[in-house]
Amino acid sequence: MQKVIITVVGKDCVGIMAKVCTYLAEKQINILDISQTIVSGYFNMMMVADRQLDKSHFEETAKELEELGNSIGVVIRMQREEIFNMMHRI
Repeated sequence: MQKVIITVVGKDCVGIMAKVCTYLAEKQINILDISQTIVSGYFNMMMVADRQLDKSHFEETAKELEELGNSIGVVIRMQREEIFNMMHRI
């Protein structure tokens, strides 16, 4: 398994989740866990996903997600799980 953490943050609008999930499905990236909230009009989503079947390099997928976010007005970041965990240790 190649777990990654994907975050999506920005002003809420129609179709954010649909576009992100469609992209992930096309890349064969499986969503293992997902949390999504909208607070005062701001969309916030965090996913744990498995990119084991994704044939692209990590950096390419991360860049494509960032570009997708730019096109829909949100910020999308993908991090390797181990890096995310190290950054958020107490």
